[in-house]
Amino acid sequence: MSRYGIHPKIIRWISSFLSGRTQEVVVEGYLSFAALIISGVPQGTVLGPILFLIFINDITQCVSNSVIRCFADDTRIMRPIATSEEMSFLQDDLDKVVEWSIRNNMALHEDKFEYMAHSCNRNNLLEHLPFCSDIYQYSTNKGSLTPVDQLRDLGVTVCSDLNWTTHVKAIADKARQKAAWLFSVFHTRSSTTMLTLYKSLVRSLLEYCCPVWNPKKISDIQELEGVQRTFTSRIAGCQELDYWERLQKLSLMSLQRRRERYIVLHVCRLRHGDVSNDIRIEFVERPRTGIKAKIPPLKGTSAVGNQSLYDNSFAVMGPRLWNCLPARINTIETFGLFKERLTSFLMSIPDKPPVKGYSTQNSNSILDWRKDAATTDLWGGQDC
Repeated sequence: MSRYGIHPKIIRWISSFLSGRTQEVVVEGYLSFAALIISGVPQGTVLGPILFLIFINDITQCVSNSVIRCFADDTRIMRPIATSEEMSFLQDDLDKVVEWSIRNNMALHEDKFEYMAHSCNRNNLLEHLPFCSDIYQYSTNKGSLTPVDQLRDLGVTVCSDLNWTTHVKAIADKARQKAAWLFSVFHTRSSTTMLTLYKSLVRSLLEYCCPVWNPKKISDIQELEGVQRTFTSRIAGCQELDYWERLQKLSLMSLQRRRERYIVLHVCRLRHGDVSNDIRIEFVERPRTGIKAKIPPLKGTSAVGNQSLYDNSFAVMGPRLWNCLPARINTIETFGLFKERLTSFLMSIPDKPPVKGYSTQNSNSILDWRKDAATTDLWGGQDC
């Protein structure tokens, strides 16, 4: 704290707050002796998380050849690997992180380390050979790290092939369980009560971090829409309506449309500098169409199989969806007003998500509706 320039009086106060603490344990009425706490921060305090972040903030300085990202006590080290030399760079940074933890008397749970590799060329026969894991191998003091096919990163299930079907199925199952619990606890089926419960307890599960994993597979979209479809079918006054009609009656957007809305809102925050623009999306202002985002090009040396990953990535989908907005919306500077106008604009576009048993005109993305000649007037003529 002293190196960060915090006032000495505050440091002395915090030192007093942390020092001289003890803890005891009660088991079946018997109290243990008072053990002195020599490290850590008190749980449940306002200062605790802040002090922890101050303590680990310099961990990023020990990594020189890779990208390191931290969220509380969850840390990821990443690096593109094309040669054996780059493998050694990543191993060196991994060693430095372990050394940092030892130097700062904060042992890492090396047993919980996870190693995942995203291959750019899935047709590489070398990766299917038995000894491949020995070539692409990293180690810690606890031994070698074995590659995993999937892991949970801050609540999102990430697969090595960047396929989101596993994550979609997991959150859909969790949302269905929550919905079943709500219907068993609450007897009312009024739209006001049911929509309040749905939006706060069910839909929130289906939309967490969705700009990252926004699916493009029709089956994944149908899996998610199926949760909202089933829930709305049990709301009073909606039993005789089909899903698309229920969306209109209840003034709901499809989950697919809401995910695109979240992506556009995040791009807006990137433009205003409210969040870090790590992917370096650039914006240009044009007299006729307003503010447009540049779509990053795919490297010519990239494997053909990466085209779909590129098209579905946030770095590409974000600018494309943003560029669909008319100038009267993309030039709004106030975020609150932008959000309001964006919502009204999206509600004016047909919303017919792909669901089982329904024939659709297109994929229901606003990218497709924009191309439809019957709806071009929604973009205000010249704004297109």
